[in-house]
Amino acid sequence: MAAHGQTKNGFDLSNASVSPDEIRRGGPPRDGIPSIDSPKFVSGDDAEFLKDKDRVLGVFRNGIAKAYPIRILDYHEIVNDQFGDEAIVVSYCPLCYTGIVFSAQAADFNFTFGVSGLLYNSDVLLYDRQTGSLWSQILSRSISGQLKGTALPAVPASHTTWRDWSARHPDTIVLSTDTGYRRDYRRSPYLGYTQTGRLMFPVENKNDEYRNKSLVLGITFDGQTRAYPFEELEAQEMQQFNDVIGDKTITIEWFESDSFARVLDDKGQELPSVIAFWFAWYAFHPDTEIYRASAR
Repeated sequence: MAAHGQTKNGFDLSNASVSPDEIRRGGPPRDGIPSIDSPKFVSGDDAEFLKDKDRVLGVFRNGIAKAYPIRILDYHEIVNDQFGDEAIVVSYCPLCYTGIVFSAQAADFNFTFGVSGLLYNSDVLLYDRQTGSLWSQILSRSISGQLKGTALPAVPASHTTWRDWSARHPDTIVLSTDTGYRRDYRRSPYLGYTQTGRLMFPVENKNDEYRNKSLVLGITFDGQTRAYPFEELEAQEMQQFNDVIGDKTITIEWFESDSFARVLDDKGQELPSVIAFWFAWYAFHPDTEIYRASAR
C-alpha cells in the first residue's frame, strides 16, 4: 500500500520518478476533465464554427489530415483517435499551451488515455486506462506505475491557425463540437490566464529572460534541447533558416502571421516539436540551449 501522501486522485505515486510532492492536484478529479474517446468529425467546409485566426492542432498522418480546434481541447485535453490502423492520442495542456500528439502504442500494446486531474510542473499528467500509469505530456514518458520510464513516440503536429492549416490541407476534416458533452465551445475558460504572466501552479525551474507566457518552439533532438523564442524569430525577420543541433542540420520555418513555427530534417520531413509557453519549456528543460537572433 502506498505511504500517506503518495496517493493522489487514486494514483499510487510510491514509485514515481519525480517527487510525489511535485505532483499536484489541478482541481478536477480523475476524469473530471473528460477525454474524447469516440471523436466525430466534419468536413472543413462544414466547420463553420471556426474563424480564420482560431487555433487548431493539425495532424497529417497516413495520408489523413485532421484538425483539432483548441476551443474544444481546452475542455477535454485528450482525444483518443485512429489514423487508419494507427492509434493516436492527441493531448493539449491549456496551462502550458502545449499540444503534443503521440502514437498510442507502447510496450507492444495500444493504449487509451484519460486526464488524471494531476499536474507536474503545471503540465497535464495523462494516465493510461490499461495500467493506470501516469504520463508526463512534455517529458513524453511515464513517470509512475507499471510502465514508469516508458516513452511515447511523438508525432509531428502543427499548432497553428485554422487559416494556415486549411490552406495547406484543404481536404482536412475537423473535430466536431458534437462531443457528447455540454460545453460552450465558443468561449475559452482560460482567457484571463493567458493574458497575464501569473502561473496557477508552482514549477521546479524558473527563468525570467523571457516573459512567462512568451511563446517558444521547443525541440529535443539527439539528446539535446533547444528553444526558439518567437521574440527571436520575429527579430531576425527570416521565414526559413538552417541550424545545427547535435551533428544534424535542421531547418526552422517561421510563419509570423500565424504565430507558428516548425522543424524539418535535412530531407524536408517534419520533426516532432512543440510550441509552448516559455515558463513551461524551461521548467522541464533548464539546460536548454536558446536560439538568439543575430539582429538583436
